[in-house]
Amino acid sequence: MGDLRLMKGNEVIAEAAIRCGCDGYFGYPITPQSEVMETLMLRRPWEETGMVVLQAESEVASINMMFGGASSGKKVMTSSSSPGISLMTEGISYMAGAELPGVIVNVQRGGPGLGTIQPSQADYFQATKGGGHGDYRLIVLAPNSVQEMNDFVDLGFELSFKYRNPALILTDGVIGQMMEKVELSEFKPRLTDKQIEEKYGEWIASGKKPDRERHIKTSLEMVSEVQEKNNERFQAKYRAMEKDEVRFEAIQCDDAEYVIVAYGVSSRISQKAVVLLREQGIKAGLLRPITLFPFPTQKINQLTDKAKGFLSVEMSSGQMIEDVKLAVNGKTKVEHFGRMGGVIATPGEVVDAVKQKLIGG
Repeated sequence: MGDLRLMKGNEVIAEAAIRCGCDGYFGYPITPQSEVMETLMLRRPWEETGMVVLQAESEVASINMMFGGASSGKKVMTSSSSPGISLMTEGISYMAGAELPGVIVNVQRGGPGLGTIQPSQADYFQATKGGGHGDYRLIVLAPNSVQEMNDFVDLGFELSFKYRNPALILTDGVIGQMMEKVELSEFKPRLTDKQIEEKYGEWIASGKKPDRERHIKTSLEMVSEVQEKNNERFQAKYRAMEKDEVRFEAIQCDDAEYVIVAYGVSSRISQKAVVLLREQGIKAGLLRPITLFPFPTQKINQLTDKAKGFLSVEMSSGQMIEDVKLAVNGKTKVEHFGRMGGVIATPGEVVDAVKQKLIGG
């Protein structure tokens, strides 16, 4: 058994960053995410591993600091909550266009605008459809437990460097604030500058070498035909993600006549709803997307062979439902149930929604 702790989700994000060999964290406080930076400041990792922890003057500054660190091959990350991520979207788009890795954590709160400080899942479009401009995608991981908050930091870095593309951990105020038992990861040493050069020297900005052209890290390209080629390369990368990186959890879906699709805290609520529905003789199942991009389209489509209906459960007015509908492709009914503005649904409400929207009574 590893290092077991009782910790808050936001605290675990900070601890996982230190343990996975993160080089730098650049952030700005905002509820319900502030404990990530507060924990890092209390832990003082610069004394332990040399990791840089810096409160930037704004979210705009923090994402651009990430751009600089990522350009040199460093493991860099930031965290924020919904309005703060909105401010970062230009920089995130720049990182995607410059093919730079990095991990961004969004502990969602209700919107639009400043909205509320209570939990929400209304940033799905922003996360999965490219919140900034251009034809780009983020790798999007959706934890539903404090343990996955730990695990997905290292996984986010792994995928981000594999594809040279930013990765987003899309969580919410419930998972960020709740406390659970977690097994912390083993410590990984930070890479030295020499190791970074050996591993990523073909693309990082590490000083002009006599045997190669300059590595200029930018998303700007003034020649349209060249930029089109760049975009074709990006799209091929996203298709590779869709082929190799889809992750999901299927719970009692083998014989399910009614399938709930939910992620994050909504999936935990829905899992209890599945238990209650089964107790009433209704064959319900839960399909939990772990990667929101790439989305488990193929798996959902396969479930249409037996399922009579799908219910997309989200703490929003209905965003993920669009991807569920595309996956079902008109083969059966797809409905939505959600609460908004920071209101958290109950398992009983999900049960009622399945009966009313899918079964008809």
